[in-house]
Amino acid sequence: MTRIVTTFPLPDEALALLREAGPVAGPEGWRDALADAEALVTILTEPIDAALIDRAPGLRIVANAAAGYEHVDLAACRERGIVVTNTPDVLTDATADLTFALILSAVRELSRAERSLRAGEFHGWGFWDYLGCDLAGKTLGIYGMGRIGRAVARRALAFGMRIIHHSRAPLSPDDARALEAEAVSFDDLLARSDVVSLHAPLTEETRHAFDRGALGRMRRGSYLVNTARGALVDEAALVDALRDGPLAGAGLDVYEDETAIPPALLDLPNVVLLPHVGSATRETRARMAMLAARNAHAVLTGRPPLTPVDE
Repeated sequence: MTRIVTTFPLPDEALALLREAGPVAGPEGWRDALADAEALVTILTEPIDAALIDRAPGLRIVANAAAGYEHVDLAACRERGIVVTNTPDVLTDATADLTFALILSAVRELSRAERSLRAGEFHGWGFWDYLGCDLAGKTLGIYGMGRIGRAVARRALAFGMRIIHHSRAPLSPDDARALEAEAVSFDDLLARSDVVSLHAPLTEETRHAFDRGALGRMRRGSYLVNTARGALVDEAALVDALRDGPLAGAGLDVYEDETAIPPALLDLPNVVLLPHVGSATRETRARMAMLAARNAHAVLTGRPPLTPVDE
C-alpha cells in the first residue's frame, strides 16, 4: 500500500523522513498511485483539482512545495477534510535577492549591455555609452508587503531608496518604522514609484491588477518588476506600455502562461526575462522540499502540520 505520493524528485533527506511514515511512490507514474495515497507532496506546476482529488479517496494532506497555492482547489480539499500546506519563509531571501537582481538589471540596462558586447558592438569605454539610472534617491513601490515584499524593502534601503507600499494588510508599527515605509493608495503607488515591484498573491481581486489602465497611470520612465505571479499583469498591455510608454523597462521572472510566453514580449529589448528562478538556489529548493516532507510526515503521524494554508 502506498501512503505517500510525490509528483517531483525529492532529496534523500526528505525521502528518508517520508519513509518513516510509510511507502513512497513517484514521481514516475504518480497519478497511478493515488488510489491508496494518504499524502500528496507536489509543486505548483501540477494542478490539484477536484477530479484529481477524487482519485485519492484516502487523501489526508496536500503538501505543496511552494509559497503559492492557487493551483490547489482549496474548496475541494476543505470539503473532503484534506489539509493543504505550503512552504512560506524558506524561499523569502532567495526570491528577494532575485527581485533585486532584476531591479538592478532593468534599471541599469545590464541585459542590453551584455547583448551588445556579445554581438561585438563594444569597442572600448565610451562616456555616453550603456547608460542606465541610479537607484539612490529613487522611490520603490511595493505591491504586496508580505514576507518577500518586506525583504525586498530591506534591500532597497541599503541602496538608498525610498519605500512606499500598497497592501491588503497594514504593516506593524515596528516594521513600518524599520523599513521607513509609507502606506499609499494603489493610484499613488503607480504615480509616485520609479520602480514597482510585485509581491501579492494571485486572487480574483489581484488578477490583472496591472492592466492597461494601471500601467498607463505609472510614472513615465518607470520600471515594473514581477517575481510573484504572472497573471498579476496583463501581458498584452505590458508590451504596449514598454513599446510606447510610460514604462522605460521591466524585469519578469513569472508569466501568465509559462509554456507560451508572447513573442512580442520576447522581442522587446527593454525587458529582462528570466525562467521563473526566484527560489532557484540549491539551499532554498532543498529547504522547500524538506518542509513539504515535514508537513506530510506530521499529518501522517497524528501531529498538526507546520505551515497550513488558512483560507
